[in-house]
Amino acid sequence: MGVEVARVDPADDDARRCLSTYYAELAVRFDAGFDPTRQGVDDDAMRPPLGLLLLARLDGPAVACGALLFKAGLAKVKRMWVDPTVRGRGVGRTLLNALEAEAAAAGYDRVGLETNSALPEAISMYLNSGYVEVEPFDDEPYAERWFVKRLSA
Repeated sequence: MGVEVARVDPADDDARRCLSTYYAELAVRFDAGFDPTRQGVDDDAMRPPLGLLLLARLDGPAVACGALLFKAGLAKVKRMWVDPTVRGRGVGRTLLNALEAEAAAAGYDRVGLETNSALPEAISMYLNSGYVEVEPFDDEPYAERWFVKRLSA
């Protein structure tokens, strides 16, 4: 499988396409819909030094995205999305591993994320990747479950 992961600017055309497709999917899957402006994660939050955005390409086309936000003591995974046509092929896990490596390289020893119960495949991947469910650590408007993973030294 030819998955390549790289940092991109959130204004990149492929990043825009992945993010807008992700937002549209959440709007359908979440009972209350989805409005990304309610989360306070704009393009600047996904640019250094506040964060970063990764795109995963499978044999060329961008098929997944994921962001890291650098917070005090915790790197937060946000905007994690994999195109439904390639789910189950390891793209999400490859992207998550790359996000964790970026967090470690930035000096973080913990990565956290929150998610919605309407995304059982994501929850399964997080649990199978070593994330542990914890008490809420923020007031994310769409979150129903929170997870943290301690990164290896």
